[in-house]
Amino acid sequence: MRIVSWNVNGIRSIHKKGFLEWFSRELPDILCLQETRVNEECIPEELLKINDYYSYWNHAERKGYSGVCVYTKKKPLKVKKLFNEQGRALVLKYSDFMLVNIYFPHGGRGKERLPYKLRVYDEFLSMLKKGPVILCGDFNVAHKELDLARPRSNLNNVMFTPEERARIDSIISKGFIDSFREFHKEGGHYTWWPYMHHARARNIGWRIDYVFISQALKESLKKAFIMKEVPGSDHCPAGVEINV
Repeated sequence: MRIVSWNVNGIRSIHKKGFLEWFSRELPDILCLQETRVNEECIPEELLKINDYYSYWNHAERKGYSGVCVYTKKKPLKVKKLFNEQGRALVLKYSDFMLVNIYFPHGGRGKERLPYKLRVYDEFLSMLKKGPVILCGDFNVAHKELDLARPRSNLNNVMFTPEERARIDSIISKGFIDSFREFHKEGGHYTWWPYMHHARARNIGWRIDYVFISQALKESLKKAFIMKEVPGSDHCPAGVEINV
């Protein structure tokens, strides 16, 4: 099973940049999108009904803000929405595993929303269950120094504060594995680049998008990857291949 996660920074925007053509080439078993930034009445019809896929959405109450979506070839047994006011998470239950697609808050450049971000993390951590779980999305945190190009100049900046990094530690302490680091131990791999100063071309980026898997699925993990060559958003897709 191939699972891909991508913060698209606006589903309508990326739709105009060839999203469906990319999707038809990749054909993942499950595609998790974050920051869709669209309300139900504004979704283009061709994005609601893609051949051979079920689609599930969690929209923010505020128009043009946040939002997540999951496309899946296999119909889940149950779908649950979390943090509905801001459309931040979807939980899909299958017969042999549970999938969580989540978009954590940024925290604000001046850290004005950092307390809220940490509360969302703490509430989510309190809900995390044991068992076969795949947890993917935009976590808006670079966990270790090798997860961003310039760690020293960002030591106390949002997305790299000790408090935020500790929340990723908490996910791992609950028995989750950073799938990408199972195969790639070196730095230089990023999933988000600021738009300014040609950061992406220079690879001045951050790895803030993850696919975590629970220990129960470790032996089933076959591959983890970052698709840095895929354009259209300030993030790129990341994913796993796993036997479930």
